[in-house]
Amino acid sequence: MLNAEEKSIPNPSSSLSPQSSVLSTQHSALSTQHSALSLKITPELESLLRLALSEDVGTGDVTSQATIPESQQGRGLIFSKSPGVLCGVTVAERLMRLVDPRVETRFLAADGEKIEAGRHIARLRGSLRSILTAERVMLNFLQRLSGTATMTRRYVDKLRAAGSAIEIVDTRKTTPLWRRLERHAVAAGGGVNHRFALYDMYLVKNNHADAAGGVAQALRRVHEHNAGRGLPVAVEARNLDEVRAVLECGADLILLDNMPLAEIREAASLIANRAQTEITGGVTLENLEAYAGLPVDRISVGALTHSAPALDIALHVDSAEC
Repeated sequence: MLNAEEKSIPNPSSSLSPQSSVLSTQHSALSTQHSALSLKITPELESLLRLALSEDVGTGDVTSQATIPESQQGRGLIFSKSPGVLCGVTVAERLMRLVDPRVETRFLAADGEKIEAGRHIARLRGSLRSILTAERVMLNFLQRLSGTATMTRRYVDKLRAAGSAIEIVDTRKTTPLWRRLERHAVAAGGGVNHRFALYDMYLVKNNHADAAGGVAQALRRVHEHNAGRGLPVAVEARNLDEVRAVLECGADLILLDNMPLAEIREAASLIANRAQTEITGGVTLENLEAYAGLPVDRISVGALTHSAPALDIALHVDSAEC
């Protein structure tokens, strides 16, 4: 059960509206800087955490209520059972506070830090009931976000080991309502964030181009619509003819969509730094090295946020008096 001062759960439909402070923030899709690793608990994120607790705790943790006296104090240890990159510290701290602000929570590692199997991540002291009530939701966030950070770091490390400065970029293929968290996890792993959503960047995808009658027609309409807005413009190109069409119309970023390696080289030569270049589609950890020597700026990988396995993180408690 949530602690008394934290019980009220805000209406998620209002706190997650498109007019909210988070959703109105402009996220530069072409920035090559990594997001700051400090994660602010905004009202929108707070709402998500409350809903997660409400889903799991409901009217109360009946097993802990039945087996553990309300007054029993103890200690908890969160630790990693496998190596990876940690992410989700701020979220876990806030979840514990929402359940019981009296529990002392001390993290021993930070977001973005490489951790080995057996690494102690956090120590908790206080009500054992409260610690066990918060356990599963805290671990769910830590495991999933650390999994995304870990996978991102593997991509980045593989490129750097091959001597490449190409950036690894995320996509909008995120868990609904988790986008801000998963983007943070990508940054914690050393990746770069793409556009946040549909409103902060034009991205002419293949379906837009086909519906508009071609890449050139779609881009002309985008430039007309963008007058006075000043948003960045990106476009997918499936072949060299579409690359030429984009160069004639102008764009900030050209996504080379599922092109063979030789065609990517030729496309990059055509573009010649007149736009940033991004490889999209078909890139995996297994074939990444083949792309490392290409003259492009970035590679986008949807798997970072839709297929990363959770990192194995656990919590053990003991009933020793604090």
